[in-house]
Amino acid sequence: MDVYLIPVGHDRYELYCEHLVPEEATSPEAPAGSGRIAAMLHRMKAAVARIEQEHQSGAPQTHDRPTGWTDRLKRGTLCWIAERMAEWRLLWKLRKQSEATLFFPDDVTGEQAMTRAREMLQREADRHLRWTIIDGILFCLSGIVALVPGPNPLAYYFGFRFVGHFLSRRGAKHGLEEVHWRCQPCAPLSRLRDATRLAGIDRERHVREVASALHLQHLKIFFERTAIGAA
Repeated sequence: MDVYLIPVGHDRYELYCEHLVPEEATSPEAPAGSGRIAAMLHRMKAAVARIEQEHQSGAPQTHDRPTGWTDRLKRGTLCWIAERMAEWRLLWKLRKQSEATLFFPDDVTGEQAMTRAREMLQREADRHLRWTIIDGILFCLSGIVALVPGPNPLAYYFGFRFVGHFLSRRGAKHGLEEVHWRCQPCAPLSRLRDATRLAGIDRERHVREVASALHLQHLKIFFERTAIGAA
């Protein structure tokens, strides 16, 4: 697994890994022989995958007809799920890794880069543990709503958050304790530090050149969200 230590400020970093949505994941057609529940889950995963693909491309889908409030609510929910999954995906992927390569800007040492990465993983482990406990309690309390006939959106919401934070914490702890890390200096990453001081077209071109050099198709969107969005 390749992980990138992205400079998003003078002395601020974020961890990044590239994720490409496979085309087959966006198909709403469930595998032959799937039961009703399995088919429903497959359609939901496919819808989230299409939203992710849309976000990655930067080109929103067009609709041939006006959508009602139920369609807008459904799309808003799927967008929220896709955004949470994008935030958690690196840690989720770390759960299944035994080795990983940390690419870091070559204007810092490998020891400094690894120290910073471990600090971020520890911070994420602590943060996700806190939210796992909070959402777990709220998920249990949402069972009160189950006394009312019909769907229980609170249980779905807190259940999804509980599982997401639980898996994210496991990924962070696994990255700290089990993964064998290799450090690799990467000159193009150092150039991203300059991009935070640029604006508009100049910044966009600068980030695109770095992304092209590293063959990271979606780095530009990540950089805009973390560095520019937090500026």
